[in-house]
Amino acid sequence: MRNLLNNGVFLGLYEKALPASIDWEQRLELAGTAGFDFMEISIDESEEKIERLKWDKVKKKKLWEASAQAGIPLISMCLSANRRFPIGSSHRNIQQRGVEILTDAIYFASELGIRIVQVAGYDTLIDEESTEETRKSFGKNLKKALQTASSLGVMLALENIDVEFGKSLDNLMKYVKENNSPWLNLYPDIGNLAAMNMDVISQLRSARSRIAAIHVKDTIKNVVRRIPYGGGIVDFISVFEELKRISFCGPMLLEMWADEDNDNFEKVKNARLWVLNQMEKAGYSPVYNIE
Repeated sequence: MRNLLNNGVFLGLYEKALPASIDWEQRLELAGTAGFDFMEISIDESEEKIERLKWDKVKKKKLWEASAQAGIPLISMCLSANRRFPIGSSHRNIQQRGVEILTDAIYFASELGIRIVQVAGYDTLIDEESTEETRKSFGKNLKKALQTASSLGVMLALENIDVEFGKSLDNLMKYVKENNSPWLNLYPDIGNLAAMNMDVISQLRSARSRIAAIHVKDTIKNVVRRIPYGGGIVDFISVFEELKRISFCGPMLLEMWADEDNDNFEKVKNARLWVLNQMEKAGYSPVYNIE
């Protein structure tokens, strides 16, 4: 593991920032060469990614060894598969499949040493109405999953997303408070907050004691993917000034997407430097001297 060389920031890279065509050994090596401290594995809506959760011990061991060899741990998991299979859906079969995926993700994380499973804030399918019943089902199934996660020492962290139910940290904090567990917290995505016209600073301030990690990306209104850093509406300097005020010291993740036909390494490397520059301008360094 690297030694917080990024100005005291434990800075990670999303798996999809590098081409899917390369293997894990290459991906981890490139992340380290670009200066990152960890990677976030993706379990998205595709059957290929969901199938990872059923890997046998040999495949899991190979990934763990590649991570150890590169010195780049897999600290977190982006579990976006629940967008396709939300755990509050009124469609019973979809809800059950969502719960199964979340449970499998927790066991997978435990076996690979992944600390944080990011749970996307979807209670229903995109074209399905969110109701009191679907919200209750979301809460009930989250509580069950939390029992498994806490017993295995895996943290669940709710991410704000691009639909009404989960668009704000305030909405998701309701479930954090209901469960009152150290194993359930929030995973703010500052780009999503901005894209959904949320007050990013006040949202971070209200969530300050329950932030497990942060997704750092740029967005524009209603567009939450593939906006270059500095090309969107996120006020990064104000965000990092607020993180300094609330003394946030947790991991931060650059969420980027590679074009399959292109080598994205230079973009990834430059994005890291750009973000660190914004932190420097804000006077943000999460390392504190204790006398």
